[in-house]
Amino acid sequence: MPITFFWDFFGPRAEGTARHFLHHLDERLRRDGVAGCTTAVESPLAAQWTVSCRTPDEAAEPLRAALRPRREQAEP
Repeated sequence: MPITFFWDFFGPRAEGTARHFLHHLDERLRRDGVAGCTTAVESPLAAQWTVSCRTPDEAAEPLRAALRPRREQAEP
């Protein structure tokens, strides 16, 4: 079952911080050879930016331990 991790950033510099985090997240996934992940950045509310990483279940625990997401959602 896929899991999506989320990291939230708030404030006037949130967009830049989120995009910078996304860049490093993508680098980390490539470097560690984690396959099957989909990443994105979006702004669900004013002054809030969210980075997401949808990952296969088998990659979830190592990513959770290494990157400490703020929240997560299991998907059917």
